[in-house]
Amino acid sequence: MDEPTLINASQTGDLDAFNQLVLTYQTQAYNLALRFLNDEDAAADVTQISFIDAYQNIKSFRGGSFRAWLLRIVTNNCYDELRRLKRKPTQSLDGLDPQTDEELDDPFWMKDDADLPEEQVEQKELERVIRRCIQSLPEDYRSVVLLVDVNGLDYKSTAHSTRVPVGTVRSRLARARQRLQDCLRDAWELLPEKYRLNDEGSA
Repeated sequence: MDEPTLINASQTGDLDAFNQLVLTYQTQAYNLALRFLNDEDAAADVTQISFIDAYQNIKSFRGGSFRAWLLRIVTNNCYDELRRLKRKPTQSLDGLDPQTDEELDDPFWMKDDADLPEEQVEQKELERVIRRCIQSLPEDYRSVVLLVDVNGLDYKSTAHSTRVPVGTVRSRLARARQRLQDCLRDAWELLPEKYRLNDEGSA
């Protein structure tokens, strides 16, 4: 069945049809939550909750992009989770315990790259730097970067997902991209040489 047929069937309570939609979008939903929350377990929980919410509310879907509608649910649940996490200590981005300032044993992004080819190690290091820069953004900026630049949503769909005007999406995205550029420039020493920014700020 094509996606519109699966959606229509899901709206009549066909769980098998909805599970096909889950299979189609579960990776995108999880990756969005992971980049938002920087926590694998929390991302998995939010993804599961989001699909439950989507199934329970699918009758309210009135057409358009199902992907954008679903990612809006994921985004909203990520905001809820971030608010919850702010009420208790969390792992910091620099790998330090926020209570003691001692280095944590294994921040989740720190993997053993010893057995990987050099090119893969360099690529992973670049991804780590970019991930840290994205995580350093304010939540409103981070959301538009993840939806537009990472997940490929257009401005209109992103505006719908974040419940702000298209003009606000554009301005937030411009500011977010500038902050990312500044962050990457500040972190240039951490990058493999071929990825470093030169003095003019180009790769």
